[in-house]
Parts: sequence; structure tokens; C-alpha cells
Amino acid sequence: MVATFMPLVLSPVVYFLGRRKGINITTWLTFGILAISTTLVIIPCIDLSSGGSYQEIFDWSQLGHFGLKLDGLSIPFAITIYLLSTIIVIYSKPYMVRKILIQFEQLKNSKFVYDSHYTDVETDQYSAKDGKSLSALILSTDQKAYLNEQLGLYYSLYLVFAMGMLGTVLATNLFEFYVFFELMLVPSFFLIAFFGYGNRKRTSLMFFFWAHVGAVIMLLGLMAMGFLAGGFDYDVVKANISQIPSAWIVVIVAALIIGFGVKLGAFLVHVWLPDTYTDAPTPISVLISSAMTGIGAYGLIRIWIDLLSGPGNYSDYAVYVSIWGLATMIYGGAMALMQKDIKRVLAYSSISSMGYLLFGIGSESVLGISGAIFMYVTHALGKGLLFMMAGSIILQTGTRNMDKLGGLGGKMPYTAVFALIGGLTIIGVPITSGFMSEWVLFNGALANAVVDWSSVKAISFALAISATILTSAYILWMYKRIFYGVAPETLKNVRDSSKYVLITMGILASLTLILGLYPDLFYKPIIGYVENLYDGAPDELIPVKIKPVSSQNQEQPDGAIAANAVVAANDLGEQKYKTSNVTNNEAITLTQKTHLISGSQLVSFVAI
Repeated sequence: MVATFMPLVLSPVVYFLGRRKGINITTWLTFGILAISTTLVIIPCIDLSSGGSYQEIFDWSQLGHFGLKLDGLSIPFAITIYLLSTIIVIYSKPYMVRKILIQFEQLKNSKFVYDSHYTDVETDQYSAKDGKSLSALILSTDQKAYLNEQLGLYYSLYLVFAMGMLGTVLATNLFEFYVFFELMLVPSFFLIAFFGYGNRKRTSLMFFFWAHVGAVIMLLGLMAMGFLAGGFDYDVVKANISQIPSAWIVVIVAALIIGFGVKLGAFLVHVWLPDTYTDAPTPISVLISSAMTGIGAYGLIRIWIDLLSGPGNYSDYAVYVSIWGLATMIYGGAMALMQKDIKRVLAYSSISSMGYLLFGIGSESVLGISGAIFMYVTHALGKGLLFMMAGSIILQTGTRNMDKLGGLGGKMPYTAVFALIGGLTIIGVPITSGFMSEWVLFNGALANAVVDWSSVKAISFALAISATILTSAYILWMYKRIFYGVAPETLKNVRDSSKYVLITMGILASLTLILGLYPDLFYKPIIGYVENLYDGAPDELIPVKIKPVSSQNQEQPDGAIAANAVVAANDLGEQKYKTSNVTNNEAITLTQKTHLISGSQLVSFVAI
């Protein structure tokens, strides 16, 4: 609870203190708030590394309980969101100082740049291409006052944005989920409108319109689920899912897939995404691309696959989601190859990456869905690095047009190395986290196609593997145009960015390599959670390892066979029933319908 709401409560303090005390106090206070909140999120996750969940539940209203839950699905999303938000605070300082000073000059001289097409809207004003640092600037009294106020506003909105994203993935109630879902939209809208580039007001309105339309469509599905199931708490909905008429299931699933598809920027509902990523200030582009957009995948898994669990509720529609993901992968990759603006390349790259998540979600397999969840983490690290690379180049050169760049590998060596690690993560090269997510995702998709003997799934798998070639093409083409060749005469004095930029990029680069070598840091809770999704539905399960069922089981009812298969799977390793360090689990008999992996659960009930 403290980790979730501390940023919201202290956001006004950051604004008013920033106006009075200056940019250093604002930056480090914001960093401290998010660092403490991140630590408070990570601490309970340590005890849940092998499975289980942790909840805090509060009495609320007739809509149910207000709760916050960490489990195998929310852990990777929550840690990624807050860890990335904390790191980007430091990265934001030099970038936003430059951006705000440019805006001050535009206001002073009544110069506004509004262009719906590409222009070099960054300008080279206050860039470091002459080898000078922003810290060497001598600011007037008016500049300092404007800078302090605007940076305080930026960081206060930033805190609310981060809190909204975290609350969305921790929610345990449909209405609570929607409130947080909308709460992350409002500050991101203002961040783009106040601090964006180009026709930022038009872009922010388009972003808000599309995001809100998607959220309203999703809300219709959530309301129908809650009313028909007799409650809005996740546990109530899941327990009473059989009460929802089959005719309504079709409507609900359609509303959820469309609503979350808009948030993902999937093909055909991606219209808002390229301009938003391009015109947003780069630190916000990092958060929207790396953290916020992928929450659409979280919603699909949590609310569609998990809460609407039941015969046909998932499998009847999964293949269409998989094909939609495939189309998104190919479209995003092809469009990325055609761009000359670095941020626009990365915008279409993000569309393609969201296609991977959709493809994995529609794979109907434990490994496919697990790979999609881990793909969210690896996309956040890889795409975060690449957007930070774009911001670093903007800071040093004053442009993001690749036609005006080249040969920067020798002048910005650290940026080049970190960008290469980010690019290899998105491509999925071994020892990066991207390889582990793609390996597991495609392994699950292939296994499902083989087990079902489905030509549609086999063709989709083959095309999806081929789409990775597009990913390699646009990443390597972009990297070559920026860092290879002969540097233009105007960039002969360019050097690497400040320590704020390089250190934060180095942290993300280290994390993607660590997760590439030790993926179980996230995979253990993820796979445990996903296997639980197939409780009572062995016909949909593509298991990792299952012991053969004896001939005696062939004469038993289906429920007993499923239970025996569950126990056989549990005999394979770490997941044997035993006493947990969180709660005690009782032995589960063969006749019970149980999860593939027994999870421990700690619930804290607080009455307010």
C-alpha cells in the first residue's frame, strides 16, 4: 500500500519544493520516493520467488474490496514498472533541462513548432555538439524560475504516472483496475501536452482519445463480468464465472480483446502510437513504450485468461489473437524499416514487439504465455535502452534524423555499446534476456502446433519465426546509419552524454545481461502462475514434463486422471507439497482438482 500511494501523496510536495529549491532537490526527492517504493515492492517478492502470492485487502464499498496483490503475473510487471521509473528519473534531468530551456526560448520569442509531418523539431539549441555541457550554461533569473517550476510539474506528473501503472497490475477488483487504468492515462496526457514536440497538443489529444475509447470498451466488458458474476472482486468473478451466460461471454471477450488491443497498439488500432512515441519527450517515450503499453498484455492474461477461465472461454478465441499478433509483428517491422526518424523507428518497433506478446498469449500453451510475460520485461529493458540512446543523441547533436547522423560510434562509444546491447535484446541474441523470452515463447507455440496437428498454427509459427528477420533488419539498419560511416562536419566535436545518461543506460544494459544468464529470477514465479491457469483444463495444457499415466488411470473418471497427472508433474522437482515459509499448505488428495503447482498465499485483511 505504501509503495503504491507514496508517489501520489508526495507528488504535490515535489512540485512546490521544486519551485522553491531548484532542480537538484526535485530530481533527488523524486528518485528517493520511487527508490523506496521500488524496494517496498521487491521485498515481499523475495519470499515468493518459488511461487505463491502476497495480498493486502481493505474493506471498501458495495463494489467489493480494495486489494493489492503480488503473484507470478504481477511480480515481473510491478518490478519492471517501478525499477524503470526510478532509473528514468535520473535520465530525465539533463534531457528535460534542455527541453524546458528550449520551450522558454520559444515562449520568449513566440516561436512554436507545429508540424504534423516530420521536421527536425529537436533543434540544436542547447545541444552539446560543440563539446560543452549543459552544466556550463549561465541562466538568467527568469530562466531559473521557469526551469524550477516546469521541472517540478514534470516530476509531480511523473510520480502519478508511475503510481497509476503499478496500481493497475496490483489491483484485485475490476472497478479498482479500471480506476488505476485511467489514472495512468491522465498524467501521461499532460506530460505529452506540456513537454512534447511538434504538434504536441494534437498528439496528446489523439493519444487520450484512442486510449480512452479503448478503456471504455474494456469497461463495458468489466461491468458485464461484475454484474453477471455477482461481484467485482477477482476471486468472486472467478468463482462465479459459470453463472455468466455463454452469449455474454462472447461480448465480454470481444470487449476485453479490443480494449486491451488498443492499449497494446496492435495492428488496426495502432493509429495513436507512432505520433505519441515520436512527439512525447524521450523519457516519457521510454515509460510509455517500455512499461505502459505492455500493460494491455497483462490485462488480457489477468482478466481474460485467468478470470474467465472455463471451457471454450480462451481456446475458442486464442488462434485469432495469435494471428492478430502475427500481423502486428510483420506490420510494425516493415514500417520500422521505412523511417528516418530514430524515435519513429522505435515506435513501429514497439508495435512489432507488442505483436510478439499477442502471439504468445494466443499460443494456448504454458511456455508460450510464460514467454509473452517475460517478453514484457525484456522489451522494457531493450526498448528502454534504445529510446535512451535516441535521447542521448538528441542531447548531443540536436537531431534525431538519421540522414544527418553517422559515424558516432567513435565519438559516443559508451552510448554505442549500450545501444548495441539494447538492439541485441530486441533481436533476441543469446546471453541477452531477449533470447530467453523468444526461445520460450516460440517453443510453446511450436509445441502447441505439433500437439494439435494444426496447419494454421504451424503456418503462423513459421511466419512468426520469419518475422524475427524483420526485427534484425531494422535494428541493424538503424544502428549502422547512426554509429557507422563518416561523421558529418557539424558533429566533429560531439562526445558522449553526461554521467546521468550513461549510468542509467549502463544499469539497463547490465539487467538485460543478468536476466539473459539467470532468467529463473522471473521465470520461476511466472511459470508457476501460468500452470495454475490450466487448473481443471488438462485438454488445453501443453505441459513441460508429465509422467506417463498408468493403465489404472484409463478406467478412472476424467477428473481423477487429471489429478494423477498433476501429482505426477509435481513429483518432478521443486514443486512437491511441503510447508511454505509464508503459510502452511495441507496435503492435497488425488481426487481434488488442484493447481499444477501448489501456491502459498499470504493475505492481510485490514478494516478501514
